[in-house]
Parts: sequence; structure tokens; C-alpha cells
Amino acid sequence: MVDTHTHLDSCKPANAELVANARALGVSKIATVGMGPDSNPLAIAAAAEFDGVSAIVGRHPNSAGGWQASDIKEIERAVAQPGVVAVGETGLDYFRDRSPRADQIAAFEAQLDLARRVELPVVIHTRAAEDDTFAVLAEHAAGLTVILHCFSAPDRIEEAVEHGYLCSFAGNVTYKNATDLQDAARAVPDDLLLVETDAPYLTPVPLRGEPNEPANVTHTAEFVAELRGVGYGELERTVEANAARVFGW
Repeated sequence: MVDTHTHLDSCKPANAELVANARALGVSKIATVGMGPDSNPLAIAAAAEFDGVSAIVGRHPNSAGGWQASDIKEIERAVAQPGVVAVGETGLDYFRDRSPRADQIAAFEAQLDLARRVELPVVIHTRAAEDDTFAVLAEHAAGLTVILHCFSAPDRIEEAVEHGYLCSFAGNVTYKNATDLQDAARAVPDDLLLVETDAPYLTPVPLRGEPNEPANVTHTAEFVAELRGVGYGELERTVEANAARVFGW
């Protein structure tokens, strides 16, 4: 199995322990995600230190306040480093609303344009902002490989599939009340399916309430396999093939 989205630098255990725990449960690849100038270098460093770890770098919408056009240069330098496989996570977050929405949109559009220039996939965060997120993607993401991380827009699943966006499911799909999200996980075509932890957040059942880590992606994968009526091995092959195609693993 693979964990296509985690935040090693936000987890309390040391990276070496996190990677070892994941490998012990058969997690062969991990994508650790930076969210701005402070965490992007940490993701890049983890990718350089550990086999099987890659970096995704960008500017999270919650960190987009005060965005200037020149800010894209920091991300341009980051994506040029070895081990970087995608731009992100970028997008819109109107739930926490920690950054002015105009700044979020400007940062989002700039990172989509950067992903096109450097020919890398782009990882999207959207929360309580689906209308604007999908509108920006429709205008700026044509031809890009788009990954909807921690997929949380079940009412837009048909639109996502129509555009060929990959849908990555995190531990919240295992929660008892997440029936709409579970329906979406059943509906996604095989070639658009990914799983992730988003650790240290969204710990899956049966470990909910504990800090999350990349090893726990196996619980989410087992749950999604059951939802889709397939064995774990089949789901593992599907997700690994999709991640290899998208990230060059």
C-alpha cells in the first residue's frame, strides 16, 4: 500500500519511526506535504533522507494571507528540488477562513499555472468552498493531473469523474456518519482512486481518537476495499498503480 498524502513534520514521532512503522505494515511509498515556506523544506529533506518518501510542496490556503505574485518563486524553487512529485496542497478553505478569500484564490491560480509550467500534478485542498474550487479548476486546470486530497465533495463526485480528477480518501471515510463519502468511495472508477492518511489528522476507525500516522493508511484501504466489494490485495494494486502513474513512483 501507499500513503499519497501525509504531513511527517506535523506528526510527533520522529520521521524515522514513522517511516519504519509504515514499512512494517507494507506501506512502501509515502508522499509528505509542505504547506508553505517553513514546511516545504522539511518535506524536501524527508524525501532526501528516506527511500520511498517523496515531497509535495506548495502554499496551503490557510497560509495564503498576504499572497503576492512574487511568492510563487519560493514554490518554483521548491518544486525544482529532487524528490518533489507534485505541487500543493493548494486550494480554498472557507471553513477556517484564516486567509482572505481573494488571497486564497490568487495563490490557488498561481500554483495551478506553476503546475502546468513544470508539468507536475497538483494536489487540491477544498473545505466549505466546493463551488469556487471547482470553478477555479474548470478555468485553470485543463490538461493538469488533479488530485482532490481528502475527498470531501460527495455531491460533486460525478463532476470530478467527468474531469478525470483523482479522488483520494482519508480516514474520515471510515466514520459511521460519513455515508455520503462512502457512497462516493464506491462510485469512483478504479483509475481515479487513491487513499491517504493526511496524518496526523483524520485517524481512521478503529484508531480514531489517537494521533494518525502513515502506517494507518492500511485501515482506510481495508475499509474502502470492503466498500467496493474487492479484496485488499486488489485495492492495493489499483491504488499503487494510480499513484505510480500520477507521481512517477
